[in-house]
Amino acid sequence: MEHLRAETNGIAMHAVSEGDGPAVLFCHGFPGLWYSWRHQLPVVAKAGFRAIAVDMRGYGRTDRPVHASEYGNQTLVQDLTGLLDALNIERAVFVGHDFGAQACWAAALHAPDRVRGVVSLAVPYGLGFASKKKHDGAEHEERGRGRRPSDTYAEIAKHHFLHLHYFQELGPAEAELGANPRLFLRRIYWALSARGSLLDFKKFPSEGTGYLDVLAEPSEPLPWRWLSEEDLDYLVEEYMRGGVSTAFIGGLNSYRAMDVNWEHDPEYGRAPVTAPALFVCGEKDPVLQIITPKSLETMPSRVPKLRGMHLIANAGHFVQQEQPDAVNEVLLRFLRGELSG
Repeated sequence: MEHLRAETNGIAMHAVSEGDGPAVLFCHGFPGLWYSWRHQLPVVAKAGFRAIAVDMRGYGRTDRPVHASEYGNQTLVQDLTGLLDALNIERAVFVGHDFGAQACWAAALHAPDRVRGVVSLAVPYGLGFASKKKHDGAEHEERGRGRRPSDTYAEIAKHHFLHLHYFQELGPAEAELGANPRLFLRRIYWALSARGSLLDFKKFPSEGTGYLDVLAEPSEPLPWRWLSEEDLDYLVEEYMRGGVSTAFIGGLNSYRAMDVNWEHDPEYGRAPVTAPALFVCGEKDPVLQIITPKSLETMPSRVPKLRGMHLIANAGHFVQQEQPDAVNEVLLRFLRGELSG
């Protein structure tokens, strides 16, 4: 693997590259790094592609702007296309997980000439929150153009803790998570895994509750089958490169930028994406319980070249790490189909 550093869109980005051939650009989510794709890079490279995984804006060895206004969809797209420019790559297949998947969908929407295809892990195009369901006896409107996301989160937070609301205020989450990086990463990786229980946050009141309070201690110590002590060592070291105040700024600002995108990117999730695409998700991913069924049901109408939707057994949110062989199989099938010749 070759570690690269490129100047793009006013920041310096760190990326890792392996192999030669048509480019495949991997974009992680929160809390991830380029390292989230460690099981995909060598396999994709060996199959005849150039596999490139980035530390997204705000993470790892990439620069970490502190203002949420600098984390909107269009800004991230400019980061990624600028990285391709720096590497003399005209087009790539964009593979993303979590917030990285959102960035990939946005790239296909706003820079379609640079995107040969999209593989989205965990995030369907046009994510809709299951907010029409009753929340502890209260009805909440589905997010739409008429309601700012942070207002919806604040309404839900009147009834129970909601991390999307907790993260909106500058300071508390930075201090809590930055002071306890290893504890946070171990608990959140467990909570989002196939054996975890992220949605237990609904049992806690908002007042006086921090994120670590709602994340249960794992029921088994490391190493797990898919995460080792050494993996966690690396994650902690890379996140803490920026110190306590910016350790997790990339992820926190992605939540805060939901209002930025609501205001400045109204076409996201609504306008069609014309690139060939694939959707992959762990069957036990809590995201499946948060989004509306309509998001998946209507995705083919918004992504006319959707090649498939795959639910991977025995996997939670970090599907590419929990079940790498299954993910690699469907990923390579898509790449060979779309990039052959």
